[in-house]
Amino acid sequence: MTYVVTDGCVKCKYTTCVEVCPVDCFYEGELMLVINPDECIDCGVCEPECPIDAIKPESAELIEWVERAKIFAETWPNITSTKAALPDAEKYKHEQNKFKKYISNDL
Repeated sequence: MTYVVTDGCVKCKYTTCVEVCPVDCFYEGELMLVINPDECIDCGVCEPECPIDAIKPESAELIEWVERAKIFAETWPNITSTKAALPDAEKYKHEQNKFKKYISNDL
């Protein structure tokens, strides 16, 4: 099992979840974060830290997000400390289907 960063993170990228991770398994893209599923120890401490509820436990419905995270974690840099959210995070935090709109869906 792993935890998964979902669509809510896109164009927001709050990083309060990163600093609590005991194994540093977060990776940072331009518009969102991912959790490397091969590094996550399923502790769950990151989930309540996300102010927009974008982190979820792995489930059958989220398997596509797990697969995306594997791909992105191979090329995105590891992030281990909190940074400011994206400038327009408040504007986008309630928007739906952001991954499809703002990040390539050709995976």
